[in-house]
Order: sequence, then structure tokens, then C-alpha cells
Amino acid sequence: MSETPSPREVLLELLAGITEGRFTELARLYAEDAVVETVFAPVEPRVFEGRAVIAERFAQVGAHMPLELRAKNVVVRETDDPEVIVAQFDYQAHHRHTGRDFEVANVLVLRVRDGLIVDSRDYHDHLALAVAGDGLPELVAALQGGGA
Repeated sequence: MSETPSPREVLLELLAGITEGRFTELARLYAEDAVVETVFAPVEPRVFEGRAVIAERFAQVGAHMPLELRAKNVVVRETDDPEVIVAQFDYQAHHRHTGRDFEVANVLVLRVRDGLIVDSRDYHDHLALAVAGDGLPELVAALQGGGA
């Protein structure tokens, strides 16, 4: 019988999967009724509910990901709630299309129950990602309601 992974172990597995580009495998880390909120995403959707929706989102990201990401400077803070952790980290990123190398700051607030993520509030620097990918015109158009 295997031991249930801790919130820290689940987080580290999530970051390893992202770093290794294993996006299609990541949904297994989430509960069936998990909720992921990308708080600072500049355009909708910002909330993804349910493992199936999260799996679809990871599949889309994996299929169209122009970035190579490597998590570094990972700091995990435990809270007074044993299910909740806060992770601060940077992605060392390389944009395959523009050739740009850059770092982007991130914060995740995860609730992990029985070894699965049940709630995630994700704070990523979407503006830095858009700049690195020469995506500002599309972002501006999306924000103005003209689509991306």
C-alpha cells in the first residue's frame, strides 16, 4: 500500500511535469471536482472546473506551448491548514518562436486533499509571457473584445 503524497510532493510533481513538458499527464494530480483559478489571466476563462476540463486545458497548452519552462527558486510555505501550501517560484523560460530567454515569477496556492489537488489559485505574470512571445497585439485585441 503506497503512502498518500503530501501537498509538497504533489506540488513538486506538478512542477516536474511542467518542466518536462508532460502536460497530458498532469490532470491525474487533480481531484474529479478540482477548481483551478488563473487569477491574473488577462482574458477569460480564468476558472477551470473539474478534472476533465483541466485535462482538456493541459492538452491545449501542451499542443500549443511555445515555451520551454524550468521551475527554479522554488520556495514552499506551509500554512496553518495542513491541506494548503503556498509556492513561490520562477520559471526560467525559453520561447521557441522568438528565441527569447527570460524569467517569470509565479505563485501557487494549492489545497491538496488525499494526495490530489482540489483547489488551485495560480498567479502567473501573463504580461511577461505575452511580451516574450511577441503576443502583445493579440492580447490588446482580446482585451478590447476583438478576439485573440
